Amino acid sequence: MEHSFLPRELFDTAMPTRKKSKRQVRKASKAEKASKPGRSSSKVTKRAAASVGDWFEKLVEVQARLRAADGCPWDREQTHQTLRTYLIEETYEVLEALESGNDGKFAEELGDLLLQIVFHSQIAREQRRFDVTDVIREIHDKMVRRHPHVFGETKAKNSAEVLKNWEQIKAEERRTAKGVGAVADSEGGDRPASLLDGISRGLPAMLEGFQLTRRAARIGFDWENAEGVLEKIREEGGELREALARGGSGHVEEEMGDLLFVAVNLARFLHVDPEIALKKANGKFSGRFRVMERMARESGRALADVPRAEMEALWEAAKQETPGAGATANENHVDRRAGVASAATTRTPSHDKVVSRR
Repeated sequence: MEHSFLPRELFDTAMPTRKKSKRQVRKASKAEKASKPGRSSSKVTKRAAASVGDWFEKLVEVQARLRAADGCPWDREQTHQTLRTYLIEETYEVLEALESGNDGKFAEELGDLLLQIVFHSQIAREQRRFDVTDVIREIHDKMVRRHPHVFGETKAKNSAEVLKNWEQIKAEERRTAKGVGAVADSEGGDRPASLLDGISRGLPAMLEGFQLTRRAARIGFDWENAEGVLEKIREEGGELREALARGGSGHVEEEMGDLLFVAVNLARFLHVDPEIALKKANGKFSGRFRVMERMARESGRALADVPRAEMEALWEAAKQETPGAGATANENHVDRRAGVASAATTRTPSHDKVVSRR
């Protein structure tokens, strides 16, 4: 099959994790040959010396082969739409592997995520829309274009100036793409450009809320301090209670959404990623609940058969057995009914600078 995805000279350096001296490669090949008779040392050396470009083209060729007429039936059936779930799943599995501290697992899951990009690109290539070369060229050009302080003459004294330049360049790109001063709306018409343009409605609701408030805060539309946001949470909680008293699921859903939105805004203000914070709280709840189940089994019962009052006692015992790592009991308190963690948070300005600039 013919593939000319990127100039080979761009990838003439071996991957850092595989880079070895000739002496190391010889030693490795000898050890491999001794442990697995019949395997030639030349194959081991070739594998170790393969460049990033070599391995990337091999991966693209594998996916093209799987999608070929005589390839894999399952791969051939897939479309952009059917692969959506896998794209989301693989992203979360990368995050889980990152948190685990297991580099082997982290590398494996990054590979799975990379495969999704190659898979979508292959489908588009078959439909003569674009291919993986276009994907790589787009992000390459974007990174160069949006870092004029590195690849051009622009100066940036700190990260704040970098982000300011980044947003200005993005805004100019949108104007160029859609016409000066206007962008296309969902019905095909034009509407005035907004600071919020470019935030995808396809994002999970929590991340969308995080990005919306983050954009607004960049022009000063923000709270003076955390206490103001906490007071807003108390206000929204009161409105939710009123909606519950009045009845009607529509009002309750609206007020619940307002409460969640303010909670996400508080996380953003405190430079805490709400998704990661909630994931950790979920994990903490899960661990303690499993301890409760174990304690019940040890008493010869299923947890479902334990009286409610005794469940409360088991929960308190589970909290003592599984305290949060690196924090005090007060900092790690988890409301077992709501599943919400209230943790003491240190402001770290650098955090906001690295959250989804793209």
